[in-house]
Amino acid sequence: MKNEIQQKLEQIALNRSIPFCYGCYKEAPTACCESCGSDDLMRLLPGVGCEYGTHWIIKHILETEIDAADLEEAFEESIRQCYPEETKVGWMTFDTVTLMKENDPVSWRCALCDYESEEESEGNILSFDNGSTYFSIQSVEDFIEQEGA
Repeated sequence: MKNEIQQKLEQIALNRSIPFCYGCYKEAPTACCESCGSDDLMRLLPGVGCEYGTHWIIKHILETEIDAADLEEAFEESIRQCYPEETKVGWMTFDTVTLMKENDPVSWRCALCDYESEEESEGNILSFDNGSTYFSIQSVEDFIEQEGA
């Protein structure tokens, strides 16, 4: 599924960008520079920049047009659904999630990493940068559908 999404994002990147001859510093919409005949062309994304390939365009699209998944918030919500909202210790009452996060931050981070891995393996989220940023599959698919790819 990720490969299919990646291909669609590449197509969107190609549709939004223009072939560009950096040597002549001219657009080359025919995929060959009319001035020098070169087919070694960069991609120009108007208003953003010019570079080889489409990975940088996809990165720009992901950063500016699709909200990254807030996995910490989703994990907290998951914990709130599994455990009581408040935990009583002696005569004191604490928010359960806050109690867990503050009293064992290492365990909390480990559980959050497990949650991220599970969400990714179930196909609910995906990353294009080796796990630094995750996106909801649904939000990426909605974006692709809006773009008509």
